Amino acid sequence: MAAGQKLYPRGTVKKIVRAHSKRNLSKNVDVLIFLDYTLFLQTLMKEAGINAKHAGERGISAKSVKKVTELSLAKFKG
Repeated sequence: MAAGQKLYPRGTVKKIVRAHSKRNLSKNVDVLIFLDYTLFLQTLMKEAGINAKHAGERGISAKSVKKVTELSLAKFKG
């Protein structure tokens, strides 16, 4: 990545969140949202990698990611 290149457009993130929440946002809330999203993706890929390894797959597939999300939703629901 080139020096000074932005990871994400802050204004766009703020507009999307503001439109969905219909509330004002604090100054750096977009940074926290981005970091939470990045942490979520990192955890998802780690779990999908573990799942794929147990299933004997050579790499992470959509099937292993879907399985992880289904298991997460099942835990969340009850």
